[in-house]
This record gives sequence, structure tokens and C-alpha cells, in this order.
Amino acid sequence: MNIPVAEAKARFSELVKRAQAGEEIVVTRHGKPVARVVPAAVEDELPRIGALKGLIRIADDFDAPLEEFAEYMK
Repeated sequence: MNIPVAEAKARFSELVKRAQAGEEIVVTRHGKPVARVVPAAVEDELPRIGALKGLIRIADDFDAPLEEFAEYMK
């Protein structure tokens, strides 16, 4: 949708609602595009619990004593 600046000022709330619904509004001055009103990009938030499930692997010997510390374990 193309709309002149003066009309865009008068109908700004409506234009924002339309952009939020996915429509692209081109604001014009003297018939030439000067700005666009588009929906904001929404970043998907990763869920905190289980977000990395399947991406991290813990070794089977993760909690096994380290050889370097054997003398401290006696």
C-alpha cells in the first residue's frame, strides 16, 4: 500500500495495526517512496529448559577421578 506522508500522519495508528498484521506500507512524498512501515522482526526466544537437548554430550567418565589428582585422593 502506498500512502502520502500527510495521510500517513492522520492514519498512523491504523497503519501500524496493518503492518503488525503483515502488510507493508510505503510512505510517499510527491509520489516518491520515502519510508516503509513493516512488521517488526520477532526473535524466537530459546526455551531455557531443554534448549540444548541433543547438542551437548557428557562423557561417560566425566566424574571419574583425574590421574593428576590421585595423590590428593589418598
